[in-house]
Amino acid sequence: MIHPHTYIHPHAKLATNVKVDPFTVIHPDVEIGEGTWIGSNVTIMDGTRIGKNCRIFPGAVIGAIPQDRKYVEEKTFVEIGDNCTIREFVTIHRGTSDRWKTVVGNNCWILAYSHIGHDCIIGNNCTLSNSSQLAGHVVMGDWVGLGGVCAVHQFVHIGSHAFISGGALVSKDVPPYIKAGRQPLSYAGVNSVGLKRRGFTIEKINHILDIYRIIYNKGLNTSQAVELLEEEFPATDERDEIVTFIRESGRGIIKRFTKGNGDDDIPV
Repeated sequence: MIHPHTYIHPHAKLATNVKVDPFTVIHPDVEIGEGTWIGSNVTIMDGTRIGKNCRIFPGAVIGAIPQDRKYVEEKTFVEIGDNCTIREFVTIHRGTSDRWKTVVGNNCWILAYSHIGHDCIIGNNCTLSNSSQLAGHVVMGDWVGLGGVCAVHQFVHIGSHAFISGGALVSKDVPPYIKAGRQPLSYAGVNSVGLKRRGFTIEKINHILDIYRIIYNKGLNTSQAVELLEEEFPATDERDEIVTFIRESGRGIIKRFTKGNGDDDIPV
């Protein structure tokens, strides 16, 4: 299943049923799991680990050294989980001594022309739409969706189940379960459609919505809102995840848009 016009270094480790199309180059310190397809003109460089049943489309470059002046040829890695789709001309760089690896979880879709910088940690079931650009050290939880042409600043954290609209410039942390849009990037309600698709009940979605009303609608600063949530809201997985995310935010969370406010995201 290896095309004769492909170059695979003899030290690379490919499962027996990996399929590799012509004009692809695979470097020595590479491991690729069962059932993965590698399209033509792909370059997979040292330190790359790819899971099972992935699809990597033509022109992708995975495992190139990081674009970081502090990098001094330390041995680092890219780890890609199972069942991932990596479309045309995606670039994913390996880590630095900060985290030693760049990670993409299982079941992710990384669409054409997107870039994942060094030391990024991407959760499971994430979608990066076309031309999404992640600087180094970005952390994304599970089930995050980025619209096309998003640009994410280094060290930003994006919480699980968040959705960010296309063309966004993301320079602050984006808490879990929300939609973010407009310019500057702002809170735009709870991602109720995505949560319903993933089996969240109406009661849980309303609970999350009540939490964000405290954070964004009550005129409190972030510290006051977190204190109120801990004092007056029952301890739930969702409350604790949101409070922990905010407390640990290094860049501060996005704010609410100040014009044309509406509460049109209430589940019905």
